[in-house]
Amino acid sequence: MIITESKPFEEVLEILEGSDSIFIVGCGECATECQTGGEYEVEEMTNNLREAGKTVTGSVVPNATCEVLDTARLLRQQKEEVQAADAILVLACGAGVQAVAEKCDTLVLPGCNSLFLGDTLRHGQMFEWCSMCGACVLDKYVGVCPVTRCPKGQLNGPCGGADEGMCEVDTERECVWTLIYERLEKLGLDKERIAQTLEPPKDYQIQAQPRERIFEVRRTG
Repeated sequence: MIITESKPFEEVLEILEGSDSIFIVGCGECATECQTGGEYEVEEMTNNLREAGKTVTGSVVPNATCEVLDTARLLRQQKEEVQAADAILVLACGAGVQAVAEKCDTLVLPGCNSLFLGDTLRHGQMFEWCSMCGACVLDKYVGVCPVTRCPKGQLNGPCGGADEGMCEVDTERECVWTLIYERLEKLGLDKERIAQTLEPPKDYQIQAQPRERIFEVRRTG
């Protein structure tokens, strides 16, 4: 899930300066879960913009705004409302904003800040556990990622600065290496297998942007 936060309304108004009529696009997946772009937030933004003197020509909440062709289909269904707008305000992640921009000739603007790829523990508790580095090492660290969950991104640890299992960089955060070794012990695995292995530096060329993945879809049934 892409974790987003809503931009302050004052910033939204600055972004929309010069645009009097607005069409709003939300997102039925990540932004809904983050309470930044679901039906409720789209309605709230509509009311706030109207109170600020803007005209809202319409709105739509796709199932997943980053699904480019489906979002384009929904926008075509409201073609008149979209064309009547000076700008489209997207309450979704940056991928959703660009999905809309890809298929629209209207100015497309963001209403959210994209933060990170997150795991959800429960509603309102989201954590960054994966950096999408393109070369997963979770097999070496019993399912716990030091690349992301160590502030230093250390593949060979611990660093020696942890105090009673807490990180020296963020003293309210458990040291990821403590978590790794505790998990090894819980699984009955040899902790020395990590201590005696020196991992080479990660190849960050794999993360060179922009990235893409194109493949032949295998259809069944």
